[in-house]
Amino acid sequence: MIIIRHIACQRSVVVVKKIKGNADPQLSQAVRESAHLIWLAGLGAFAKVGEEGGKLFDALVKEGEKVEERTRSAASDKLEVVREKADETRDKVTDKVADTWDKVEQIFEERLARVLGSLGAPSRDDLLELTRRVEALQAHIETLRQTGEH
Repeated sequence: MIIIRHIACQRSVVVVKKIKGNADPQLSQAVRESAHLIWLAGLGAFAKVGEEGGKLFDALVKEGEKVEERTRSAASDKLEVVREKADETRDKVTDKVADTWDKVEQIFEERLARVLGSLGAPSRDDLLELTRRVEALQAHIETLRQTGEH
């Protein structure tokens, strides 16, 4: 019986060990040749990775750049949509606040006018009427002065 064991060192070594009795020399030779072919395949794979690794790395970087650009573009588009929605919402809220403020101001003025009216204070309209009458009197007095009548 023959056992093939892999020993890890700086390089792989295949050891063929006899357990019982004499092994068939042709079988031993076939195992050695098979192990050598496996060793050569490993070296070939290692060399290929060394040669192609740089190319593969560059290709992966290029693909990563494409994915990043697509992702960035999609994120930018989504961000623009979010900005537009935020602007619309801000405008709606601003309009509602302005409308509400106007209503509050109107209610305040009406209540203040009622309180002042109940205290006997003249209203804005009363003051405007009084101002109009005083201006009319001043104009009449000026006319009388110019005509010489007292």
